[in-house]
Amino acid sequence: MNKILAVAVHPDDETLGCGGSLLAHKEAGDEIHWLILTGMREELGYSRPQMDARALEIKSVAEAYGFDTVHNLDLPTSCLDELPLGKIISGICSVISEVEPNIVYLPFYNDVHSDHRIAFEAAMSCTKNFRYPFIKKILCMEVPSETEYAAPIGLGGFIPNVFADVTRHMDRKCEIMKIFNSETGEPPFPRSEGNIRAQARFRGGACNCIYAESFMLVKEIIG
Repeated sequence: MNKILAVAVHPDDETLGCGGSLLAHKEAGDEIHWLILTGMREELGYSRPQMDARALEIKSVAEAYGFDTVHNLDLPTSCLDELPLGKIISGICSVISEVEPNIVYLPFYNDVHSDHRIAFEAAMSCTKNFRYPFIKKILCMEVPSETEYAAPIGLGGFIPNVFADVTRHMDRKCEIMKIFNSETGEPPFPRSEGNIRAQARFRGGACNCIYAESFMLVKEIIG
């Protein structure tokens, strides 16, 4: 049995980036755990109804996946660059120490959103194998509206080298994504169902399946 930790900078990153894979892990009997890094704050301009609606979305999504645990650091969204990096690292490390995952899904290190880039840097500090020997695989997710907007300079673009066949789980992934009502839209909006399916069909063509999720392998320890 594997123990999976999906690190979502913002709620919905886990569904967009590895939702089908999480459903496959759960079906296979693996433990799946959800770490949400940021949340809405009134001082950032969010209303109480918006915050209450988001809390209900998170609860519904957690139930839909059947997450074994859900952790929310509730750091201010879109403001990670204003926080001491050590505070972010400490929060992530505490969850990793509690969950002891052997597979970790992270945001891509060059996503256009600064929260994603900072989260990757912080999370990598929490995966040193001499401190966390249980971690055996680290994968970067592809998140629509963030990853494809990374500047294609040098080796900074997303180049997938791991693919997961999520054909049987694609409909359920899209159903779960609809729970995040405020984060979805109509094509050509990046987080529309049509775009999510199109991306998965494109990735599926690279690995001989109908729908696939793609990842960049950061590290894998075999044996």
